[in-house]
Amino acid sequence: MIKQISLFLENKKGRLAYVCRVLANEQINIRALSIADTTNFGVLRLIVNNPEKAYEVLQKNNFAVSMTDVLAMEVPDVPGGLAGALERLDQAAINVEYMYAFLGKTSHGALVIIRVENPEEAIPVIREAGIKLLDGDEVYSL
Repeated sequence: MIKQISLFLENKKGRLAYVCRVLANEQINIRALSIADTTNFGVLRLIVNNPEKAYEVLQKNNFAVSMTDVLAMEVPDVPGGLAGALERLDQAAINVEYMYAFLGKTSHGALVIIRVENPEEAIPVIREAGIKLLDGDEVYSL
């Protein structure tokens, strides 16, 4: 499992840039991100090279921030590669709460961040399907 940083942002000009600047000033590198917005706020999800430090820095800068365990998996970068992985989770009755993809510098597959209801149950299902799970060191250093 890897650590994901999530924070609520007001949906107004400059807030996302400010988060990125706060992290950059602390030499924290964003490896992947996802943002979902509503009229008044957004939820920013980040994979960074140093999640513990990012959490601390964002808290000190008065952001509503949390840290969550997610899985990073490398699926075959072919049509149906992701479908196969998701079908295996579905067959095991494991619900996917959300997911997003990112690019890696060293991978031959498509890299996907996935949040499931019960990661401990999902891990063996994913591995039995022949899908590689990346650990924190692998993801944080991409």
